[in-house]
Amino acid sequence: MAARTNAQIAEALATMADIMARDHHPGMEDEMRLERFMKHKPPTFTRGYNPEGAVNWLEEVEIIFEAMGCSKENKVTLGAYVLREEANLWWKNARQ
Repeated sequence: MAARTNAQIAEALATMADIMARDHHPGMEDEMRLERFMKHKPPTFTRGYNPEGAVNWLEEVEIIFEAMGCSKENKVTLGAYVLREEANLWWKNARQ
């Protein structure tokens, strides 16, 4: 029973160390999330008006979001990151 208690204490200390490390490096969690997202090799979306292409792109990116357990806010940020050319210009205008 003592070994189990020691393991629980060790796990709690490791969790606390992780939390403290994140607190000392603001923005690092976002950067790590972006790195994880990019490791999945998400497709970029570059086209202008292309409803079918947009649906296909969204379905592919949603698979990654689900696997990562992304919040809605993170989905928007990460999804916007892989928009290019006309799609990126559209997104910039839509945000304003």
